[in-house]
Formats: sequence, C-alpha cells, structure tokens
Amino acid sequence: MNRLNSSRSVRAALVGFAVIGTAGIARADIKDYEFKLAEPTVTAGKDKIVTVQLVNKKTGKPVPDAVIFATRLDMAPDGMAEMSTKIVREPGGEPGSYRFKAAFGMEGRWLLSIGAKVQGETGTVEGKLVITAQK
Repeated sequence: MNRLNSSRSVRAALVGFAVIGTAGIARADIKDYEFKLAEPTVTAGKDKIVTVQLVNKKTGKPVPDAVIFATRLDMAPDGMAEMSTKIVREPGGEPGSYRFKAAFGMEGRWLLSIGAKVQGETGTVEGKLVITAQK
C-alpha cells in the first residue's frame, strides 16, 4: 500500500512539473509574423517571378511550410484596383520563401495581397506588399 501511494505521489509531482513547465513556454501570436518581398521591383512583362518571405518578427527567422491560400495582384496603389492579373504559386525556393509567377502587364505599382496559415498558430497572417514594375 505504501508503495502504491509513493507511486501516485511521484506521478502527481511529474504531472505538476509538466504543467508548470509548459506554462512558461512563449507561444507566438499571429501578429508576430509578416510577409516581406525578396525584391520590391520586377521588370514589366509576362511570367515574372515574385518571391515572398514569411518571417517571424521576434526571431527574424523564415517560417517554412505555411499554407498560402489567398493571393491577389492588382494595381490598387496607382488607383486601378480593377486591373488585376492572375498569380500562380510556383514550386521551389528556400524554406520560408514562397514563389509566384505573374504577368505585370504595365509599369507601375502593383499590390500583392496574400494570406497564409502558420502551422500551430490560430488565425491568418495577412500581408499587402507593393511591387513596382519597371521597364
């Protein structure tokens, strides 16, 4: 009987330490992530590659394996939001970098709106990035 109580005490202590130990773990907030452009400019034309990095702002490290689910590319910064173009996810790139192919039909400022889910986090990371298309 004494051995049984001792075993229960040890288990209870281990559970207590586990709970206390995990209470101090800092969880990231969805606001701790941001999208950044690898290059803010492209040459106007067809089949241009745009690379976006998803970064943890607290650590500065790239975030791999995010699920990109919303993208839109239009000319809203130049007052032409109705002028949008197709944007397609491309394979490859470094971990935490996400590549897209798009046609920049004219010079000017283009707005890339993007949304992603980060594994283990609640909520959606949203970004609006301005890309300048030049000659």
